[in-house]
Amino acid sequence: MSKLNFLGICGSLRHASRNMGLLRKAAQIMPPDSSLEIACISDIPFYNEDIAKPDSVKRLVKKAEKADGFLFASPEYNYSLAPALKNALDWLSREPNLKPVSGKPGAIVGAGGGMGTVRSQTHLRQVCVYLNILLLDKPEFFSNAFSSSYNDEGDLVDEVLEKQLAALLETLADWTRALRAGRESLGRK
Repeated sequence: MSKLNFLGICGSLRHASRNMGLLRKAAQIMPPDSSLEIACISDIPFYNEDIAKPDSVKRLVKKAEKADGFLFASPEYNYSLAPALKNALDWLSREPNLKPVSGKPGAIVGAGGGMGTVRSQTHLRQVCVYLNILLLDKPEFFSNAFSSSYNDEGDLVDEVLEKQLAALLETLADWTRALRAGRESLGRK
């Protein structure tokens, strides 16, 4: 089997964000024969149909097209997903036939306060329905960003959460291979 390449997109733009820390940890513990590249979306302007597609968006589109699937790290801002993440997805949605994302698998992780990122993940799931991103239902991953599970740089240091993250990544890789096998058996790419 060929190597699986996933693209991680974080809704928080801070380097020390716990959500970015989740993506960094995920990149370190990806299952065998898979990798995670983390997209930088900090230089992507707000979507505006009046402007030409900026280079930052072109780079994101190319990375999304090459990816076999996605891992979204979704903080929760005011009971919803972060504007930076929504904006990146809005730009990707403008590509013909949703080509960079449509039919590809994905998973969501999140670190936040109170209820973790339950609400933002729910809203992100609604957005992914339009984008035809095939999200894992289980396992889910929620964590408290304000606990000792993260260090001052935002990195995940909790072994229990790391095992939960590893289980999600393993399931995502299995799901991606199953979807690929299904497409191949139907004679589709």
